[in-house]
Amino acid sequence: MNNELILIVEDEPAISEMIVMTLEMAGFECLQAADIPEAHQQVVDHRPALILLDWMLPGDKSGIDFCRMLKKDELLSEIPVIMLTAKSEEDNKVFGLDAGVDDYITKPFSTRELVSRIKAVLRRSSLLSADKPIEIGKLSLDAKSQRLTADNKPIDIGPTEYRLLAFFMSHPERVYTRAQILDQVWGSHVYIEDRTIDVHIRRLRKLLHPYDCDTLIQTVRGTGYRFSNVMAAE
Repeated sequence: MNNELILIVEDEPAISEMIVMTLEMAGFECLQAADIPEAHQQVVDHRPALILLDWMLPGDKSGIDFCRMLKKDELLSEIPVIMLTAKSEEDNKVFGLDAGVDDYITKPFSTRELVSRIKAVLRRSSLLSADKPIEIGKLSLDAKSQRLTADNKPIDIGPTEYRLLAFFMSHPERVYTRAQILDQVWGSHVYIEDRTIDVHIRRLRKLLHPYDCDTLIQTVRGTGYRFSNVMAAE
């Protein structure tokens, strides 16, 4: 039995009940919410292990707005979010990932896929919640507080770049292809192009440049990227 508590934020009762039945059969415990105010109260009261969040919800705020709100809250930002949506275009997926969504499932989806993706996100989330800060060069990343510092100076970092940097710092001195980075950071079922990885790498380097840490992310020609405190050979 898994026993992790999953919050399902979905305003269509038939879909919500189907998800509850599927997850309970897989060994999870479930909470339900039909709108953002109810979802926020459930998160505060019960702190679920993961949130399944519908993009379109009643009221003037969307699931994306709720995700952004969670990721800005230091007490709640560690909770992984899987977005459920009928929006399948790449731009929408990138928009969701930039808001801090951990994975993205397009409706309709199979129950086996849903359970598999939840387990994968929970595994990735546990890897990024180390008890001790990770320190490489000037950088220190504290997974518990989700804070990044360079020479003890705080760096304001967005959720997507944070996850990418946390992966790199957790796996230094290894070369990863763009496909492997996508798989490890966002999941193998998030279908975005390789160039999107390059965009996030450029953003991260720009963020680290004022602290002379951008060179830690090294391009390995013909392969992908490496995170290393050792100067790469020319």
